[in-house]
Amino acid sequence: MLASKMKWNFTYNQASKDESDKQQMGQIADRLLHMRNVKDQSAVNRFIKPSLDDLHDPFLISDMEKAVNRIHKAIENDEKLLVFGDYDADGVCSTAVMMEALMDAGADCDFYIPNRFTEGYGPNEPAFQSAKDAGVSVIITVDTGIAAIDEANAAREMGIDLIITDHHEVQEELPDAFAIVHPKTSPQYPFKELAGVGVAFKFAHALHGRLPEELLEFVAVGTIADLVPLQEENRNLVWHGLKKINLSTRPGIQALKRVAGVEDAIDEEAIGFMLAPRLNAVGRLQSADPAVDLLLSKNAEESLNVAQMIDELNNERKNMVQSIAQEAEQMLMSEGIEDNQYAIVVAKEGWNPGVLGIVASKLVNRFDRPAIVLGIDAETGVAKGSARSIEAFDLFSNCMKLKHLFTQFGGHAQAAGMTLPVGNIAEVRKQLNELADALLEPEDFKQSLQVDMSLDIASVDLSQLEEINQLRPFGMGNPKPIFHLEQAPKEIRRIGSKQNHLKFQFQKEGRKLDGIAFGFGDVYPAISPHANLQAVGELNVNEWNGRRNVQIMIKDLKIDEWQLFDYRGSKHIHKQIDIPDKENHIAVSFRNNSSALPLQVFQPEELYGLQHVDGLWVVDLPYNLDAFAQVVRQVQPDKLMACYRVEDGAFLNTIPKREHFKWFYAMLKKKETFDMKTDGEILAARSGWNHDLVEFVTQVFFELEFVRIENGLVSLNTSPSKKELSESLLYQEKFEQLQIEQTLYYSSFPELKQWLDQYILEQRDAVKEEVANGL
Repeated sequence: MLASKMKWNFTYNQASKDESDKQQMGQIADRLLHMRNVKDQSAVNRFIKPSLDDLHDPFLISDMEKAVNRIHKAIENDEKLLVFGDYDADGVCSTAVMMEALMDAGADCDFYIPNRFTEGYGPNEPAFQSAKDAGVSVIITVDTGIAAIDEANAAREMGIDLIITDHHEVQEELPDAFAIVHPKTSPQYPFKELAGVGVAFKFAHALHGRLPEELLEFVAVGTIADLVPLQEENRNLVWHGLKKINLSTRPGIQALKRVAGVEDAIDEEAIGFMLAPRLNAVGRLQSADPAVDLLLSKNAEESLNVAQMIDELNNERKNMVQSIAQEAEQMLMSEGIEDNQYAIVVAKEGWNPGVLGIVASKLVNRFDRPAIVLGIDAETGVAKGSARSIEAFDLFSNCMKLKHLFTQFGGHAQAAGMTLPVGNIAEVRKQLNELADALLEPEDFKQSLQVDMSLDIASVDLSQLEEINQLRPFGMGNPKPIFHLEQAPKEIRRIGSKQNHLKFQFQKEGRKLDGIAFGFGDVYPAISPHANLQAVGELNVNEWNGRRNVQIMIKDLKIDEWQLFDYRGSKHIHKQIDIPDKENHIAVSFRNNSSALPLQVFQPEELYGLQHVDGLWVVDLPYNLDAFAQVVRQVQPDKLMACYRVEDGAFLNTIPKREHFKWFYAMLKKKETFDMKTDGEILAARSGWNHDLVEFVTQVFFELEFVRIENGLVSLNTSPSKKELSESLLYQEKFEQLQIEQTLYYSSFPELKQWLDQYILEQRDAVKEEVANGL
């Protein structure tokens, strides 16, 4: 057996079938659309090919009209405007959208993004004061501001009209701003899940009185980067934004593509894994201004220089993340995880707050629990960092219960940022663990994976993948479909410079399917080559030497049945042993033999009372099959390693047939005497009998008193008693040993597995029946 790392949620029964509404594009896409609750024809059409005409009226957002009128008035009066942004990719794109919209409207405007390290997250009074001193009369926040209670009061006292555009979770109190443009404070607005850049785009739409399609490429990048659900309006914006970005002539976008190595068409994965991380990297390590400058740049040479600088920062960011993540894991492992049993809170002086969100994500993936990662500033006594969570734990609502311990806090259900006094860290850890303990069940600490459909290897081809891709862009709320595959792989091997990945080849009805499992190299020893493997993963295209083939990128795998590992006859078994740390393995010897294996070796009688082991290593053959069966039936191994050998010449490879004995008896009767040495060699040369066979037949006849043996000469008894061959103890013993060898050693893998199945499965079925009957 091999347990899965994640919890698999099969969604097959959720796919209701209604033939009258079926979109004529194939069964797979139809089924996936139904799972996404896209059922009637009009909904299918809107999903597959969204129309910008379906976007909601921006004036349905509360305060939109008031805010837009104020901007128009400011433009008319030549007032100075300031766009106050955020330093992540969504904030940078939001700033670019708002700046371009204002400049196109003729505004006198500039932007300001706070420094993550010296100012922290969100609006701050010193920045507002600097703006006031520079003659700014209107500040427009993008992707930030909904928690700026004190800052809004300060702006009002300064005589600055503060317009907040944001999408983050709304807290108990709203800022006293001139206007708040926020979907979640707008009862009339139908869609609440816009990214910050989506809200900025809505503002631009309202400001211009037309849909500013030229800004959609920024909207696509920011929306994908912020991991908001790609549903309804977000899907519409991103779908069209991807088309725009692939036709873009903006020097900044072209330069970003070049340094990221994006040569093919830009899709949601290219943005999520190539472009957005680079935009994010700038604000993580320094001022985010260059990222905005890049997006707004009109000069190709200048754009390339900025993009190259950003790319270098991204490489620095990756190294920093790896280093801090290793430190954090070592701290948790060395100091024990008891204090972080249900939620992780880890902090250290010198950790860069700009990358701690990524580190928190890595810890969540590694330990399957919410994680807060903080960098400590020893001089100020302040800790600043980020948090990420598991699906079952709402980080925002739970941390709001601890709000009194934070100086600043904001975010979403799965991600948040915070600042707090160093002295409060221990209390945050304590109370967060108490909350998680009270709310979460053991299964909640296991990552879940929605499985959409079973995969038939014999029918997988590129046309099916093209059909699936009609559901793109994939992302939060519209995940890439996960397929379930159940089949013994034809081939499995480790790959990668560190041998930490696995490559499978599956085959059915002449059709092959490759599978890649990144990061699963450690389970290689736990997979028998013939095991009925279950895998779940995404389908994609592997292009190599001009050939395009479908492959499955495996997200998780498991084996529900017990496994047989066939090491029979191996002389170097000690080199093959690789036992996982958490598994209980033992060895058994039926002949009181020692073993080269680094395991405790038991005799069968010493196993009394032992009811289950993860792994059973059988080091030699039993004296009878019942003894082997009894051990297997008792210990019920999840894995059985057959690592016994039969030395050459120890036993016969076949059981002598009755005809062998009849022929030998007739030969003796005719010849009268038989010399075991000289005649035996002649017999072996002419008839193919080997010495073991001659010796065995002779000894059986001698035991049954059919012959006499004197000085190596064999002759018949003149009046032997009538007896059956089976009356010979030697014959019985040899027959049993040969039967043992044929069953346990010379059998094929399927034959041995089938023989063992009857004892392992029989016992497990009995246990299941007892459980079902309440015993």
